[in-house]
Amino acid sequence: ELGADRELVLEAMRKHGSCLDVVAEGLRGDREVVLEAVRENWRALQYADEVLQNDREIVLEAVRQDGTALKHAHEDVEYDREVVLVAVRQDGRALKYAHDALQNDREVVLEAVRQ
Repeated sequence: ELGADRELVLEAMRKHGSCLDVVAEGLRGDREVVLEAVRENWRALQYADEVLQNDREIVLEAVRQDGTALKHAHEDVEYDREVVLVAVRQDGRALKYAHDALQNDREVVLEAVRQ
């Protein structure tokens, strides 16, 4: 199966990250594959293994491109103030995906409304 060939998938993710949904499930848990996919297209985060949706570097890569990618991150990331700040600075609408405590954080809210 071509979707299971790691080297082929890595190369494909560098050009078509949004296609992570069609690769073998095991490779959706491969950190390098997912990171390449997300670097190319933040939307790939939604197809990543749940463990990698909680990987700070991968999530930061996604929210730098589009703050609303926070909605595809693991729920634990909702508590990460730095990740949430990066997300709301990129797109204020990302605030709705942050944990309630951060939705009431003055600095986070100010950054969100500046967008």
